[in-house]
Amino acid sequence: MPATDPNQIAHILTEALPYIQRYSGKTIVIKYGGNAMTDEDLKRSFARDVVLLKQVGINPVIVHGGGPQIGSLLEKIGKKSHFIEGMRVTDSETMDVVQMVLGGLVNKQIVSDINLAGGRAIGLTGKDGKLILAKKLELKSKAQEQQPSEIIDLGHVGTVNKINAGIVRLLESEKYIPVIAPVGVGDDGASYNINADLVAGEMAATLGAERLLLLTNTPGVLDKQGELLTGLSKEDIQRLTDDGTIQGGMLPKIQCALDAVAAGTQSACIIDGRVPHAVLLELLTDEGMGTLLKQ
Repeated sequence: MPATDPNQIAHILTEALPYIQRYSGKTIVIKYGGNAMTDEDLKRSFARDVVLLKQVGINPVIVHGGGPQIGSLLEKIGKKSHFIEGMRVTDSETMDVVQMVLGGLVNKQIVSDINLAGGRAIGLTGKDGKLILAKKLELKSKAQEQQPSEIIDLGHVGTVNKINAGIVRLLESEKYIPVIAPVGVGDDGASYNINADLVAGEMAATLGAERLLLLTNTPGVLDKQGELLTGLSKEDIQRLTDDGTIQGGMLPKIQCALDAVAAGTQSACIIDGRVPHAVLLELLTDEGMGTLLKQ
């Protein structure tokens, strides 16, 4: 490796100091998914970054997805995935696969990566200690001419009813890093598959997190020329949505981020998980990265 200027190293370290002081003792909720969770080099760098944050007194809470892994296993057992408005229709058999993949394979791999990097991670699903109380998601079809909207049954797809923050606070106080799979439990004990972005946003709001970071496979919110937009307010988002700049899968990410900010999270940021050390670059440098959402 080429020699690095010692002054440059010192500058990088001192630049991070005020941010470390700002976030010390605070909770940062990170939604982990996309390429960052499948590329081996990115997985290792993410784990090291999370351990570094914990080491300097910041409390990272990880909420992860696993859609591609679920789809891959379903394909192996000969079951075709079916989506409605971007959400996976989840019958009982599919729910079993979701729990195996999210709560088992993916969750424990993230825990292992963090522990190998020198951290102390504990993996949970929303069913553990009733961490995530859920209810069935009611999706309404769009009303047609002379026909009212109808309820679409997505099976075991849920939304967050309540989050038991005490479990996460207990783990934080004992210097553990919580790694949470987005599987919730209903009042009747039924399991529900919940969108990981939604869980991350609700988790940030409930914990009063300082920041919510959503790792995606894009640089952030882009304008119609493909340029990155940042420092967006709720009014900016509404304008960009109305003119079609923001659409598709970015809409639910932005909505959960705005909801978290409205509920007390200081700020939320959509960042590119394909960039090595994206979390550190956003939190501990002057330039940051991605799209910052604010009130």
